[in-house]
Amino acid sequence: MLPLEGLRVLDFAQFLAGPMAALRLADLGAEVIKIERPGVGDLCRTLVISDQKVGSDSLLFHTINRNKASVAADLKDAFDLEKVKHLLKTSDVMIHNFRPGVMERIGLGWEDVREINSRLVYGAVTGYGTTGPWVKKPGQDLLVQSLTGMPWLSGDQDHPPIPAGFAVLDITCGNHLVQGIMAALLRREKTGVGAQVEVDLMSSAIDMQFELFTAFLNGDGSMSKRSAISNANASVGAPYGIYACKDGYLAIAMAPIAALADLLDCDALTPFSDPEVAFVRRDEIKSILRDHLLTQTVAHWLERLEPADIWCSKVLDWPELIATEGFAALDVLQTITAPDGSLIRTTRCPIRIDGETGKSERGGPALGADSSAYLD
Repeated sequence: MLPLEGLRVLDFAQFLAGPMAALRLADLGAEVIKIERPGVGDLCRTLVISDQKVGSDSLLFHTINRNKASVAADLKDAFDLEKVKHLLKTSDVMIHNFRPGVMERIGLGWEDVREINSRLVYGAVTGYGTTGPWVKKPGQDLLVQSLTGMPWLSGDQDHPPIPAGFAVLDITCGNHLVQGIMAALLRREKTGVGAQVEVDLMSSAIDMQFELFTAFLNGDGSMSKRSAISNANASVGAPYGIYACKDGYLAIAMAPIAALADLLDCDALTPFSDPEVAFVRRDEIKSILRDHLLTQTVAHWLERLEPADIWCSKVLDWPELIATEGFAALDVLQTITAPDGSLIRTTRCPIRIDGETGKSERGGPALGADSSAYLD
């Protein structure tokens, strides 16, 4: 029995952050029902990435909406809205990511819903919170990253701002919502009363940067400067970074420069053995490492560094990753079935319960496939 079995979740959310939270609850055993617009559905159904579709839907939709049911209901229609409100009476959690004010106008704001079901946990995702001059801006991952300083932390000092190469804020914000929902459910067991849980992409982005942002807040007020060479963390000294070798790339995290000088047979590093200079002279150190590591293969350097417990790793791409024994041992993949019978390989829930990983063969639902089961 999964921990959330018996819990009912209504997922009104679209795209990624909200549906990501509902997906994780489904992975943990909850019954998740997507409430979608008739004929259109979650707009993620048309958000095609890498030119991949399953039937008429995007592959992405099925990736993030697997193991859910779908109810088609027009929330602007009084008859459909009344049926949805009736469904809310038997639900434990509700999730939406409409802009501030939208659900209130429909009649499904927090104050409205708590009158329908006082035990319900009401989860809402926004881009920038519910007050302030940015509330009407589009809450899209790349745009929020750009407003929070994140792109100035990746790449080398002479590079332009570089964003994360995937929807990092949607995923993180979705997980923050799950944390809040779980805490509210736990409190409900003690009090019998539900709660409103609110998260926003902007706050999640700032939270993700807490380490460097705290240094900024307690520093001289200037932005952290990226290393000019092999930057991987703007606040960490040498050798922290990724370096080209003869046949690939090697990542080195924290390591005493004196130990590297010896293990790599690199006399040029010896003058930098004092740990106090690892940050202030990081680019000098990294330039020496860059030129020296390029002379041999990744395997050559790993044979020297790993036995000495130096934190290092080969930089793998996805084809290399899935061919490793380490990847196979994790058992992180599963196969799900789309409504048209197509088989989709995707990831599983990363959480283990009692030593077991939760998997389900159920793919994303066809639009409105479960309407009669829940609304009639």
